[in-house]
Amino acid sequence: MTTLSLEAVRAAIAQINEGGISLGDDRYVQDFTLRPDNIVGFAIRLPQISDPRRDPLINAAKTVIRDRFPEVKDVWVKVLEDPALAPPPNPAELPGTGKVRHILAVSSGKGGVGKTTVSVNLAVALADMGHKVGILDTDIYGPNVPLMFGLEDYRFTPDNFVEENGVMVVEPAFNYGVKIVSRTFTQYGSQPLPWRGPMLHGIIRQFLSAQIRWGELDYLIVDLPPGTGDAQMTLIQAIALAGALIVTTPQAVALLDAQKGLQMFLNMGVPVLGAIENMSYFVPPDLPDRRYDIFGSGGGHKTAETLGLPVLGCIPLEMALREGGDRGVPLVLSTPHSPAAQALCATAQAVREALP
Repeated sequence: MTTLSLEAVRAAIAQINEGGISLGDDRYVQDFTLRPDNIVGFAIRLPQISDPRRDPLINAAKTVIRDRFPEVKDVWVKVLEDPALAPPPNPAELPGTGKVRHILAVSSGKGGVGKTTVSVNLAVALADMGHKVGILDTDIYGPNVPLMFGLEDYRFTPDNFVEENGVMVVEPAFNYGVKIVSRTFTQYGSQPLPWRGPMLHGIIRQFLSAQIRWGELDYLIVDLPPGTGDAQMTLIQAIALAGALIVTTPQAVALLDAQKGLQMFLNMGVPVLGAIENMSYFVPPDLPDRRYDIFGSGGGHKTAETLGLPVLGCIPLEMALREGGDRGVPLVLSTPHSPAAQALCATAQAVREALP
């Protein structure tokens, strides 16, 4: 007879496996306890409380423990819900992505560097070049893509849902030659979104698994949330990316965070096409021929040297860029001859050439 102990109980149920969930995996089984009155307890974490594998796992564990340790008086199993444990959607099964030639992630190691501004203007610039373009706003906490496209009040209605091959799919919003999908389109009111880790994972997976009618696209720009946490990695795992773009500023703190973003992509096997240096220099509105290196001189050389990446574009800090985003008209359309618009168009061309 095996001596009753926590280690012996863990070993006894380690071989139980149901639908890919192993009770020998610490991600799923935690918090083992053994009371003095020989009651064994532990917690099983599942993607959903109603997971169909719950009862078979619990019954199998109780049977093994009672057969192996007759002195056990009872087995208490607590089930916890953790949506983060759900496997990411298979990229090949995501609706529409099979018709997309290039899926590009636009990332930033920290907020406030103009990632979404760059994403929106890149998408519009590529569309203006004659390409079929879509943009997916996955910045759950601060979804600003709709505002920059002039669609802050847009919401999906029943008219957006159509039947395709027996499945109801969502028709994206459309403006400035770009198809647009954002979480904002599915919510009502202006309340903040206080999502925590596990809940955020569930929202992301639900969002990516939605039936979206992208149609045929040359480029799908994915505007990632800022940072390098679990939410970003979940998104990266869920999408078959052709490459990533890292947006940063010349500041040392921004470059430090950009390095973390670079390492995240490299660790996950995603090719990084290059960096885009935003706020590279300042152009006064009344002196368009002047430039001031507010965050340091040297153009994109510091960025290239620090990150070890090609710099695909250096975007100046220009008032018109901010104004265009605030009023919902991207700069490359509202002020196409401005220094920032010219730099953004050149960046779009560089991104296009960096792809195989």
